[in-house]
Amino acid sequence: MESECWPIKKQQEHKVKVAEMRMLRWSSGLTLKDKVRNETIRSNLKVAPIDEKMREGRLRWFGHVRRRPIDAPIRKCEDIDIGTEREGRPRLTWERVIRKDLELLDISEDLVEERGEWRRSIHVADAL
Repeated sequence: MESECWPIKKQQEHKVKVAEMRMLRWSSGLTLKDKVRNETIRSNLKVAPIDEKMREGRLRWFGHVRRRPIDAPIRKCEDIDIGTEREGRPRLTWERVIRKDLELLDISEDLVEERGEWRRSIHVADAL
């Protein structure tokens, strides 16, 4: 999944969720007219929400990047200044999304060095 590297906006996340539910309904042979709740479909198919799996992927990639040596090319990319400031709201950055994900899961960035513990803390189980 390529979602590890891009800062996803709420609108984009919503579109992905809608597309996912369409596919889950289709694969379970249901339509909106059947009036079956999304949670019921997810539990029957034993599928975790796509936004949680995308968060897991982002944090897994973040852990991989942070465990690399400081002089690794991927770490040097963190310090690149992307253009000048513009008017209005600041652009959504990958770093901001990661900070929000860490805050949501209530985990510290320092946990990255302990790979096993990091993976356990960010893992989202497939079966509900």
